[in-house]
Amino acid sequence: MVKPLSTQAAPAPDASVLAAARRAEPWAQRQIVLHLQAPVHRLMWRMLGSAGRSELAQDLTQDALLRIVRALPGFRDDGEAKFRTWALTIATRCAIDELRRRPLPTVAMMSSAASDAVLPDLAIERAAIGGAIAAAIDELAPEIRATFVLRAYHDMDYRDIAEALEIDLGTVKSRLWRARAALQRRLEGLRHG
Repeated sequence: MVKPLSTQAAPAPDASVLAAARRAEPWAQRQIVLHLQAPVHRLMWRMLGSAGRSELAQDLTQDALLRIVRALPGFRDDGEAKFRTWALTIATRCAIDELRRRPLPTVAMMSSAASDAVLPDLAIERAAIGGAIAAAIDELAPEIRATFVLRAYHDMDYRDIAEALEIDLGTVKSRLWRARAALQRRLEGLRHG
């Protein structure tokens, strides 16, 4: 069982740590888990939405980390960037599988009456906008959401996203365009509020 999220990130694993982890040496596997725990949890949080899914995000983080550790013997070392892409690929598939089994409930955005009201505090307004953005991301189809999350929150380049999701580069571009267009349409009311 993976321990709760640590506040300290472990350093990136070097080739010797990856080689030891592939040989199932526990100390090296722990290093891998500590290094990946925070980025995998952020991915799960973004993919599963924040509304009442905290426990599920934590559970799937642990499931994904376990899958990553079990798959390590099959990983070919191409450096840290490729290792991260490979690991996030496994985590993304875990999240997509969950979303196919149990889609997120639709969360209503602020009503236009609420958005027309003058908010007394900038922090409240920012929280509402953040919530509206999270709700809009939650409404994206799982494959489109995965592409968007990997680009926007994990700063992966298009080629790495294509490799991670096993899709063509053109499909990555198309999904990102569709995600941005859907988010823009969904959030249009906030700009006029």
